[in-house]
Amino acid sequence: MTREPLSLFDTTLRDGQQTHGVDFSLEDKRRIAAALDELGLAYVEGGWPGANPTDSDFFDSAPQLDTATFTAFGMTKRAGRSAGNDEVLAAVLNANTPAVCLVGKTHDFHVETALGITLDENRQNIRESFAHLVAQGREALFDAEHFFDGYKANPDYALACLHEALEAGCRWVVLCDTNGGTLPEEIGRIVSEVIAAGVPGEKLGIHTHNDTENAVAGSLAAVDAGARQIQGTLNGLGERCGNANLTSLIPTLLLKEPYASRFDTGIPLEKLGDLTRISRMLDDILNRVPNRHAAYVGASAFTHKAGLHASAILKDPTTYEHIDPAVVGNARVVPMSNQAGQSNLRNRLEEAGIVVEKGDPRLQHILDDVKRREDQGYAYDSARGSFELVARRILGQLPEFFDVERYRVTVEKRRNARGELITVSEAVVVVQIGGERIISAADSFFAESEADQGPVHALSAALRRDLGRYQDYIDDMKLVDFKVRITNGGTEAVTRVLIDSEDGAGRRWSTVGVSPNIVDASFQALSDAVVWKLIRDGASA
Repeated sequence: MTREPLSLFDTTLRDGQQTHGVDFSLEDKRRIAAALDELGLAYVEGGWPGANPTDSDFFDSAPQLDTATFTAFGMTKRAGRSAGNDEVLAAVLNANTPAVCLVGKTHDFHVETALGITLDENRQNIRESFAHLVAQGREALFDAEHFFDGYKANPDYALACLHEALEAGCRWVVLCDTNGGTLPEEIGRIVSEVIAAGVPGEKLGIHTHNDTENAVAGSLAAVDAGARQIQGTLNGLGERCGNANLTSLIPTLLLKEPYASRFDTGIPLEKLGDLTRISRMLDDILNRVPNRHAAYVGASAFTHKAGLHASAILKDPTTYEHIDPAVVGNARVVPMSNQAGQSNLRNRLEEAGIVVEKGDPRLQHILDDVKRREDQGYAYDSARGSFELVARRILGQLPEFFDVERYRVTVEKRRNARGELITVSEAVVVVQIGGERIISAADSFFAESEADQGPVHALSAALRRDLGRYQDYIDDMKLVDFKVRITNGGTEAVTRVLIDSEDGAGRRWSTVGVSPNIVDASFQALSDAVVWKLIRDGASA
């Protein structure tokens, strides 16, 4: 059976850039565009030429895309001037992209109130803008702003705006739920009515926002009703609550029925294996911790904590997984926690390369110890590195690489050479390695950023500065995330510290420490991170 084409249009670099706190650099834009093109998106919208220096530079050095059509964004011409004499429209055309997407009003309220022009003038602006684009040889797309609200207020006018664009030669007219308040059932009904009014489904797109947490569902409802283009962003970036999340939509369209057998998105199935990597690359660019609970690509998307679930997963993963996580480049996780059973435990040990026979009494000892420690505040479902060390200790497989004799951290407020008042952390760590006593120190005086000026970073640097014969193993380690939580209140509050570490091989692992003293808890987690690294790299005790 021949599948229908379904066009996927990415607007991460334009609409996604409207996210509060997001500001892409030129290099960021290049990396993201290349990843989107490699994935197989039909369109990559680069931004608004002339809107800011970064977007202008990006279009001046346009990326070479193999699959995606590079697209510039702008708005329809302004009233009172011709399309050829509108400098804002001219800046968009001067970007020389093969496709141009223009936003225009379709809600009579916005035309008369926001633009302050007549309804006929707005229709003329739409018609003349797209006729001008097409005459320049560009593929034209119309983002019909506030379409659903406009359709509900004045359906004849909203439809007339779409027809103006189509009659001028527009390739796609895209219905925008700009305020994000239209629910999926209503989107489906209105899309059906638009098609019945003479707008061909193969020229109709959908652009939803996520203000009711329905952007993905609304996009699918539009496709069900006949729309054949979806606009969205990676990881659901976008203004306010975000846009339709292509990271969720893409695997749904490729793996779920009726979409998988009915539509051809242009994205090869094997490319799905890159999806998790690309999602996390974007978070890395934004310096954000990835959403663990994101569908398909989140670290917890295929995590099975309950013992009953883990037991069934070991027999057949389809008992509690809707897809194989490897298809989207993700991985199954069976964490250890106070809800864990022996099935979880054996699975986790096997992942760490530790084989223990079923029924071995040491398994119960490990479970009991994990549950006892979690009662004290530890969290092993989030700290797989520390869990592995707990298990190895009970199994007699924990090497003694070094012994910490003592450590000290001081924090001082002082003035630097410019007379500025700064905070400096200094740490000293003393370890014994094979009878040799090693003293190492570090401070934050020359830290590159404020994030590196704290006592934990000083401790980490001191511990890793000189570890004797193990130094070569840990030179590529770095601390990449640090989280603190008070597990109970009052004067006897217990602090839990979770640390994420990373090495040159791209491995990332988490360790945990618990103590009434935050520095002590931090050092526990740091020490566990180093020991885990030495074990995994095959160091000899």
